[in-house]
Amino acid sequence: MTEKEAFIEMMKKRTKAFAVDIIKFCDSLKPSKASSVIVYQLVKSATSTGANYRAACRARSKKEFFSKLSIVVEEADESEYWLEVIKESNLTENINDLERLLSEILEIVKVVSKARNSIQM
Repeated sequence: MTEKEAFIEMMKKRTKAFAVDIIKFCDSLKPSKASSVIVYQLVKSATSTGANYRAACRARSKKEFFSKLSIVVEEADESEYWLEVIKESNLTENINDLERLLSEILEIVKVVSKARNSIQM
């Protein structure tokens, strides 16, 4: 396996692990009408991050790859937004997991943004 292939596989696992961690984390939120809406949006964006990364890895052209990576950046950024809303709204007492998830999605955004920006069209 080449270094590039290993990196791709690592990112596939990392984005899927993030989605699974988000699903588990959402069970710890304080129940309310607001948290129900936020959970729905966060789970959608977190799972979409990994799904679209996988789709990008199967892109048929540079344009399609760039487009899918752009979706990954957008969905990851949305996930970060919802985590920030949870933090600022005090919807969880699980601050350690929240901070870990915020740190992870920030790293994913940085890595995928850098990959997208390095594509020469």
